[in-house]
Amino acid sequence: MANSRRIAAITAAIATAVSLGAVGAQASTADARRSTADARSETAMPTRGVRITRFLGEQRLPNKMRFRGTTVGGISGIDRDPRTGTWYLISDDRWRYNPARFYTGRLDINPVTGAFTGVNLTGVTTLRRPDGTPYPAYGRAGSADPETIRYDRWSNRLLWGHEGDRPDATHPEIPVSDLFVRWTNTRGRHLGELTTPRNMKMTSTDSGPRRNFGFEGLTSTERTITAVTEGPRYEDGEPPTATKGAPARITVWSRDGRPRGQYVYPIDPLPAAPIPPTGQSDSGVSEILAIDDNRYLALERSWIEGVNYKAKLYEIDLRGATNVLNRDSLSTGRPYRPVSKRLVSDLSTVRTPVQNLESLAWGPRLRNGECTLVIGSDDNFSEQEVTQFLAFAARGC
Repeated sequence: MANSRRIAAITAAIATAVSLGAVGAQASTADARRSTADARSETAMPTRGVRITRFLGEQRLPNKMRFRGTTVGGISGIDRDPRTGTWYLISDDRWRYNPARFYTGRLDINPVTGAFTGVNLTGVTTLRRPDGTPYPAYGRAGSADPETIRYDRWSNRLLWGHEGDRPDATHPEIPVSDLFVRWTNTRGRHLGELTTPRNMKMTSTDSGPRRNFGFEGLTSTERTITAVTEGPRYEDGEPPTATKGAPARITVWSRDGRPRGQYVYPIDPLPAAPIPPTGQSDSGVSEILAIDDNRYLALERSWIEGVNYKAKLYEIDLRGATNVLNRDSLSTGRPYRPVSKRLVSDLSTVRTPVQNLESLAWGPRLRNGECTLVIGSDDNFSEQEVTQFLAFAARGC
C-alpha cells in the first residue's frame, strides 16, 4: 500500500488525538442502495470454520536494518514453501532504497510447543521485468508496487502482485501503470502473467481502480488463483467512512490464467472516525489466504488519523455470492450478493499499538495437529512503525 499521505499525517495526528472529538460522515444515496447487500454479508456461516486457539509469540526486525546491500522494510507479503520451510517476504519499496525485491528467510516455530522464537533472513532477490531488467523507480513508467507474494506449491514458482498506479489530484505527474499478477521463479526471473480483467484496467480519468486501491492480496489453490483489491473502483462507490463500508472486488482465475469469476468483498465501515473529523483515513483488504477453493481468510486493516491502526481477521465464503465479472458498476443497477464473512479475530486486541498488518500466511503444522498462522506488518520504513510478525495456533484450517 502506498503510504505518502499517511506518513505525512502521523505526527499531526498524535498531537491532535487527545483534544479533538470524532464526528461521523453522512451516508450517500448510493451507500444506502448498497446497505441491503452489505447486510447480506453478515448471513450465518458455519461455526466450525477457522478459529484461533492461542497466541504463539511476536518477533520484530530492526527498522531499516541492512542486509546484503539492501535496506529491509516495507514487508507487504509473506509465504512459505512447505517442502523446504523457506519463507518469502516481499518489500513494497519502489526503489526509494533498492529495486523491487523479495527476501528469503526462516521463521523459528517450535513444532512441539509452537513457541515462536526468531526471524532470520537468508537471501534477497531482485524482481525482473520480462526483458530481464529491474523495475524502474517510483514515478517512472513501468515502476512496480509489489504488495503480495505467494509460493505456489503446485508449480514450484512464485506469484506476486503489483498494485498499479495512476495520476490523481495529489499526484498528477504519476504515469498510468496497470495492476497485474505475475509469475517469477525463485531467482526473480519473469515467467508470465495472468490476464487482467477489463474492469481492473487503470486509467487517467475517474474510472477503474483508484490509486492505492489495486491488487493488495493474493492466494492460490490447486485449481484457482485469487486476488483482491484493497478498495472500491470509482464506479463501485466511495472508500469506507465511519458510517458506511465499501465494496472491494475479488477476482478468481483458473490455473491457465484466465478470469473465471469476480465477487464483492464488503469492507467494514471505519472502526472510528478520524480526529479531527476532516482527517485522513485509509481502509481496506490488505491480504487474503486460501482455506480451500471457496473459503479464504481476509485481513482487513484501517489507518485513521488521530486513532492509529485497527485490524480484523475474517473468514469469507464465495459460495452463493454474485459473479460480477461483467458488471462495470456496483453502485448502480441490479442488487448483488456479496461474499459472506465471519469474524475470526479482532487483531486490535492482540498487541498494542496495532501495526500496519499486511501479510498473512500458513506456517508449519504442529505435532498436536494445530495449524500455525503468521501475520506480518509493513513498517513503511518509518521509525514510528515496526516490522512485526505475529504467530498464532489455529484449528479448522
